Amino acid sequence: MSGSLSLEIPNDTLASARLTLEEARLELAIALFANRRLSLGKAAELAQLPVVEFQMHLGARHIGPNYDELDAHEDAAMLASLRAP
Repeated sequence: MSGSLSLEIPNDTLASARLTLEEARLELAIALFANRRLSLGKAAELAQLPVVEFQMHLGARHIGPNYDELDAHEDAAMLASLRAP
């Protein structure tokens, strides 16, 4: 299912927040990524930035990758299965 949805933000709201539309899009993408609502790729897509550039914005805010203990266990299990004969 693809398509798009429009969100109207009044100009005075953006002006009050001292944000351009691009900055607002970036803020939303960062917030959704930080709250684990979007993957890195989807958040970068929302921000309309290359993944590497989006990662630079995350790094500047000290927001690390969405990688938790479960991810680490899954990766360890996958590596172990690849080593097994």
